[in-house]
Amino acid sequence: MAGVTRARALRTRCLGPDGLAEVAGSPGLDDALRYLAATPYRHDVTPGVTPAEAQHAVSATLLWHLRVLAGWQPAAGAGAVRALAAGFEISNTARHLSALAPGPEAQGTEPVRLPPYRLGTLATAWTRLARTRGPSELRTALAASDWGDPGGDSPAAVATGMRVSAAVRLAGTVPDAARWAAARLALLVGRQVFVVGRRMPDVSARRAARLLGPRAMRASSYADFRQALPAAARWLLDDVDEAAQLWRAEARWWDAVEGDGRDLLHRSGFGPHAVVGAVALLSADAWRTRGALELAARGGGSGTRPAEVLDAPG
Repeated sequence: MAGVTRARALRTRCLGPDGLAEVAGSPGLDDALRYLAATPYRHDVTPGVTPAEAQHAVSATLLWHLRVLAGWQPAAGAGAVRALAAGFEISNTARHLSALAPGPEAQGTEPVRLPPYRLGTLATAWTRLARTRGPSELRTALAASDWGDPGGDSPAAVATGMRVSAAVRLAGTVPDAARWAAARLALLVGRQVFVVGRRMPDVSARRAARLLGPRAMRASSYADFRQALPAAARWLLDDVDEAAQLWRAEARWWDAVEGDGRDLLHRSGFGPHAVVGAVALLSADAWRTRGALELAARGGGSGTRPAEVLDAPG
């Protein structure tokens, strides 16, 4: 009861459409940050930071809310929050690997140094991963953890492997989020294979087939891939006829997460559905706030309408 009550109370930590419009309509990033200073995103968003630092601070605020929420849950609820928050550990790992083996595009440039997210009890294996000193050692540590072997130690293989693992784990442990996980995985595979043209490591492809089916993972064209997807994933790509249009599915995915989250949070009774719903609403709001900050950094404008902000990229 306490955990569900806490989850429902977190609705007040969202910026909402009006607040998002204010941020996106700001004439500059500093003006947007001054507005955020009086909102739940006020921590570490003082004027003078870069857009990347401001967006990182917004995500860190979301993570803090999730850590607090998990602390109020019994074991099952805390496990659901951990599965839903997997993206933070993926982000930490990607930055750590980038520091261990910077790519050629980073040569001669000053890297953006953002601190790792403080995961606390929401970590799966971050403590071990953070101690690794090379790409192969990082891959070994992943393989020995719940993340599993990503099938390679390159940044692309590690990021893809962890995202596939997170989607499969989320679908298996949080039934209320299963369709989000399947659809997000379909979007990931579609982009990797049919937009970027990058073959997925075999181990990640086999893992993805648990949610998307082996037929979809063997598809040689985007049309065949979309047709082979199970209903739990195909809804996201229903009117995305070409792989080059997959960017349109991102905002639709967040719309679905937010709508489902609202329904879950308002459902009567006590149970993990309210916790999942709260995480969904908080996450969607943070994603849109990051997008609104991007718009403000580009000059914003008082003519920005709420609907435009809701579709903003994050």
